[in-house]
Amino acid sequence: MKNSIIVFVLFLILSNAAFANVTLPNVFSDNMVLQRNAEVTIWGWANPQEEVVITPSWNNETYKIKASNQAKWEIAIPTPKEGGPYTITIKGYNEIVLKNILIGEVWICSGQSNMEMNASWGIENGDEAVKNATNPNIRLFLVPKLTATSPQNNLSGNWTECTPETMKYFSAVGYFFGKRLQEELKNVPIGLISSNWGGTPAEIWMPEEVIQNDPVLLEAAKTRKEESYGPNQPARAFNAMIFPLTKFKIAGSLWYQGESNVGSTIYDKTLSALITSWRKLWGYDFPFYFVQIAPYKYGEDHFGGAIIRDAQRKVLQEVPNTGMVMTSDISPVEEIHPKDKKSVGIRLANLALANTYKTNTALVNGPLYKGIIIEKNKVTVTFDYAEGLYFKDKKAYLFEVAGADNMFYKATAVIKNNAIVLQSDKVKAPVKVRYAWKNTDQSTLFNKANLPASSFISK
Repeated sequence: MKNSIIVFVLFLILSNAAFANVTLPNVFSDNMVLQRNAEVTIWGWANPQEEVVITPSWNNETYKIKASNQAKWEIAIPTPKEGGPYTITIKGYNEIVLKNILIGEVWICSGQSNMEMNASWGIENGDEAVKNATNPNIRLFLVPKLTATSPQNNLSGNWTECTPETMKYFSAVGYFFGKRLQEELKNVPIGLISSNWGGTPAEIWMPEEVIQNDPVLLEAAKTRKEESYGPNQPARAFNAMIFPLTKFKIAGSLWYQGESNVGSTIYDKTLSALITSWRKLWGYDFPFYFVQIAPYKYGEDHFGGAIIRDAQRKVLQEVPNTGMVMTSDISPVEEIHPKDKKSVGIRLANLALANTYKTNTALVNGPLYKGIIIEKNKVTVTFDYAEGLYFKDKKAYLFEVAGADNMFYKATAVIKNNAIVLQSDKVKAPVKVRYAWKNTDQSTLFNKANLPASSFISK
C-alpha cells in the first residue's frame, strides 16, 4: 500500500511538472528570423497564471507576462535593426533558450505546385543553384502538408540555415526571391516560410467563414470535387498551414497559384477575398505579390487560362499594395511547371525592392492595360508601364477587336506614342478589345524592361 502511494505521488509530481512547462509553437525555433524594426508577437503555453519572462539578447531587457486561465500567453516585444545572431531566453518553471536568431525580413511563400517546385524537381540550372546555396543569412521554414477542419494553434517544422541540402527541397521561387533581396539589401537577413500544396485551388487557402458568408464564393466552392492529389474543401490547408502563422510578424507574402482555378469566372473575387482575409488576421495590409499563371493548353477549354490571367490583372486594380509578375515569356506552353524559377523569383524580388523597400528605381512591371479610345473604325489601346513598347520578333497578331455583336476578329496593330492602334476590316464599329486571349498565347508585346504585357479584355 505504501509503495502504491509513493508511485501515485511521483505520478502527480511528474504530471504537474510536464503540465507546467512553458512551450512554444514550432515557428519559434533556433535559426529563426524575426522581422526587423518591429513589434513582434511571441506566444505560447504555460500553467494557468504562470509568469513567463522573455529576455532577448539584443537589449537584455526582461518582458513579463502571465499565462491566462486557458494556459495561453502572448506578448509583443520590440526588435532592433537587422543583425544577429542573438538568443532569446523564455523562462517559467522551465527555461527555453532559442539560439542563432537573426533580425531581418520575413516573407511567406504560398500557393500550389509552381511555388512548391524545388530544385529536386529538375529546375533550370538547378544543380548549379544547389551547389552555391550556402548562405547563413537566409533562413528557411518548410511547412509540411497538413489539413484540418478547424483552425490549428501549431504546425510542424523548424527553421534551418540555407545550405545545399535545405535549399534543394525548398520552394525554388522563394529561394531565388530571398537570394535577390539579400544581395540587394546587403547585410539584411532574410527569413522565408514556404507553405504550399500542388494542385490546390485558392478556396482551401482562406478561412471557411469567408466563403460561407459570400453567396458567390460559396456557390463556386460547391462545384469543387475531392481530388486524389490533395484537398479541395474550403479552408482545409488554411486551417493547418496558414492560420498557425498569423501572429508571426512578416514583411509580406508571395503567391503563385491559379492553375487549379482555371474554369472559374470569379477568380478575381476569390483571390481578393483571400488577400483581404489574410491581412485581417495578421492585422495589417502587408504587401502581397503574386505570379500570373503561364500559357498552357488546358484541355478543351480554349480561354480558361486567359480568363484567370485577366482576373489576376484585375486584382491589382481592386486590392491595394499588390503586385504581379508575368511569366508568358519564360515558359513553354507544353509545360504547366515552367523550369525557369530563377526569373520568377527575381521578378518578384524586383517588385518588392521597388515597391516595399524603395531601393530599385528600374521599371519592374510589364505593360498593363489602362483603357481604350475609339475613333470611327480605329481603337487606341493605352497601357501603364508602356515605356519603349515593341513587338518581339515583330509579331503583332494577338490583338482582337469586336463590335456590338461581341464577335472578335484579328486586328492589325501598330505602335504609336507608346500606345497600340488597332483596326480590322471585319469590324467597322469596334467597341471592345482583347489581347492574348487563348490559353496558349504567349505575349509578343514588351516594354523597354523586356517584360511582357498581360492578357486582358476591355469592358
